[in-house]
Amino acid sequence: MDSDQEDEVPNVNFVPSLLFVKRGVAKANPDKITLAPEELARIINEAREDLDNDGVDNMDTSDDEENEESNDSLEQTALSVNNHSTDSQRADEYNLETYDQESANSGLHLSTVAVVDPTENFQDEEDSDAEDEIIKPTDNLILVGHVQNDSASMEVYILNEEEGSLYVHHEFLLPSPPLSIEWLSFDPGSDKPGNVCAIGCMDPVITLWDLDIQDSLEPICKLGSKGNRKKNIPRMGHSDAVLDLSWNNYLPHILASGSVDRTVILWDLEEGIPHTTLRQFEEKVQALAFHPSQAETLLAGSCDGKAYVFDCRSTTDEISSYKSWSLGAEVERVCWDRFNERHFVASTNDGCIHYVDIRREDRTLWKKQVHEKETTGLVLSSMVKGMLTTASADGTLKVWDLNEQDACLVYKKNPKIGVIQCLAECPENPFTLALGGDLKSRNFCVLNLLDNDGVSNMFKPRFDGAQSSSNIVSSAFETMEESANQDVDVDLE
Repeated sequence: MDSDQEDEVPNVNFVPSLLFVKRGVAKANPDKITLAPEELARIINEAREDLDNDGVDNMDTSDDEENEESNDSLEQTALSVNNHSTDSQRADEYNLETYDQESANSGLHLSTVAVVDPTENFQDEEDSDAEDEIIKPTDNLILVGHVQNDSASMEVYILNEEEGSLYVHHEFLLPSPPLSIEWLSFDPGSDKPGNVCAIGCMDPVITLWDLDIQDSLEPICKLGSKGNRKKNIPRMGHSDAVLDLSWNNYLPHILASGSVDRTVILWDLEEGIPHTTLRQFEEKVQALAFHPSQAETLLAGSCDGKAYVFDCRSTTDEISSYKSWSLGAEVERVCWDRFNERHFVASTNDGCIHYVDIRREDRTLWKKQVHEKETTGLVLSSMVKGMLTTASADGTLKVWDLNEQDACLVYKKNPKIGVIQCLAECPENPFTLALGGDLKSRNFCVLNLLDNDGVSNMFKPRFDGAQSSSNIVSSAFETMEESANQDVDVDLE
C-alpha cells in the first residue's frame, strides 16, 4: 500500500458506551493472572473455530482465506508470548474438541481460566506506581468502551474525586465494538456477590467479565451461541448485535438484553440460557430499563417508534402483557423517574424527549424538542428530584428542571468531544457525569455540574435536603433498633 492509500484509511477513535461502578465493590488488589499453556491453546483453538464457522455461515471463500491468515497471526503472537506449541496435537492433548459441548451454565472459575501469579499482586514499596494499583474504597470505576481502528476494548478507569485523580487501571480486549455495558453483582458459578460486567457487542453473544481480574483474555461466561454447523451445535440467544442491557436488582439472576434482531431476551444467569423472549417489536430494540422498585416491570424503547412497558410476571414466549406508547421517532434512551415511579422519560432520534405516565395509554404527558439531532444521552437523577441531563449527536450537553408539565433549560455546554455517544451519572454524586464521543483527539471526559452556578443554585439545595431527610430517617431507624434491643434485654432479665 502506497502513502496515498494509507492517507485514505479512516482513523476511527470513539467511545460508544460507558458506565459508572459504585464505590466499595472492587477488590483493593485485583488478581493478576498468567495463562496456563492449556488454556491459551484452548483460546486459540476457539478463535480458529469461530472464524471457520463464520466463514461457513457466510459461504464466502474470500473470508476463509482471511480467516486462515488471522489464525496464523494469532498463533504467532501466542508463540512469542508463551513459547509453546498450539498445533492439532496440542489440541488433542487437552481435549479441546469437546470444549464447546460443556453446559452453558458451567461458567468459568479463576482456577480453570488461569494461574494466579501471587508475585504480581505485591508491589515494591518504593515503586511510584504502587499506590495507583490499589483500588480504594473512595474510588469509582468507570467502564469505558473504546474503539480505535480495528481494535475494541473496555478500559477500566479509576476516578477519585477527593484526590482529583482519573486514570486507566486496566483494560479488557474485546472481539467487537462494545455497544452496551451493564454492571451486576451476580457472579455465575459463585455463591458470593461479585464485581462483574456484562457487555453487548456487534457480536450477538453477550460476554460477562470479572472486573476483579486483570489481564484476562476471555470472559467468565458467555450468554448465547452463534452455533456450529460442523458440530451440530444450535444457535442460542440473539442473532444480531446487542444494543442494550439491564440487570434486575431485585432478581439478580435476571438480565435483559435488546438486539438488532427485534427481540428482548430475559436471561437466567444461573442456567446461562434464555428464560423468556419478547417479540412484540417491529424494529431493533436499543433501550432497556428495569423498574427501580418493581422487579417485574421492564421498560423498552424500539426503533419502531414505540416505548413499551412489560409485566414480566405474565409474560412468556407466546403471550406478553404490555402497554405501549407511540412516540413518532426511533427511541434512543429510556429511564424511570425514581421520584414518581409511575413515570418515565424517553428520548428519540429527532432530538425530542417524552414524559409518560404509565397509567395513561392514550398519550404522553408532554413532548419537548431539546436538541437539534438525536438525543443519545439521558439521565434522570435518582438523588436530585427533577434534574434531567441530556446529551446529543449535536455535540451539546444540557441540564433541565423537569416536572409533570414541562422541562426548563438550566445549563448548556459543549464538552468538545465530538458527536456525543453516551452519558452516565456517578452513583454517589449526581453532579459528576461521564461522557463518550467520537472526536479523535478527545473522546472521553468527566464533568462536575456544580462548576456552573445555575446548576448549583437550582439543584444543590434539593440534593442537600434529600440527603438530610435520608440521614434523619436512617437515624430514626437506628434509634428504633437500639430501643428494641434494650427492651429485649430488659424482658430477658
